[in-house]
Amino acid sequence: MEKKVLVVDDERSIVNALAYALRREGYAVETAHDGEEALAKAAAFRPHVIILDVMMPKLSGYEVCRKLQNRKGTGIILATVKNDIVDKVLGLELGADDYVTKPFDMRELLARVKALARRMEYGAGEDAEEIVIGEVRLSKAERTLTVAGRPVELTPKEFDLLAHLLSHPERVYSREQLLDLVWGMDYAGGTRTVDIHIQRLRKKLGAPGQHLLQTVYGVGYKGTGQGGGERP
Repeated sequence: MEKKVLVVDDERSIVNALAYALRREGYAVETAHDGEEALAKAAAFRPHVIILDVMMPKLSGYEVCRKLQNRKGTGIILATVKNDIVDKVLGLELGADDYVTKPFDMRELLARVKALARRMEYGAGEDAEEIVIGEVRLSKAERTLTVAGRPVELTPKEFDLLAHLLSHPERVYSREQLLDLVWGMDYAGGTRTVDIHIQRLRKKLGAPGQHLLQTVYGVGYKGTGQGGGERP
């Protein structure tokens, strides 16, 4: 399915340059030049990704983030001339998924759009009651896992870790992030806990599913939404 991107900026030269580059990459593109137009276009176009300028007339990018309704399946990249960590945190707290500072490198922005569009494509798994990838079937509602039709017993933390990684395919998490998300920020154990649980999960998933948990060397781990392949 063709990926759709909405470009929102009051500087028409930036909008035109971005729209041209994105169309060359195969995206369907719509544009807007103020916050109110952005909301209308987002509702009608239903983009996979919105590149959203922060400082705009009528409504700022922050206000657009607040007002966007039914955002499921749409990722937001905020773009601004500011480089203040407070502005970045505010944008992320309002629901933005990524953040770039002007002037940005076009190749980097295109890479961020591609990565975010892929996350949005697989994002339905985050709210899904059941995740099915190849021979692996994970039921969040029943908290069960089957591999090639056979039930697999998991500890509560093994289940939570696997469910989180498979619900956010291709997103890389550090060990510290996974400790915070799965065990809680007050957990006293070290990051080796994550490694041990990943090893146990791979063993329990066996050949049909161990490739779903991939090591990103020097960073941490990610789940993959694709069947087949080999674990690095």
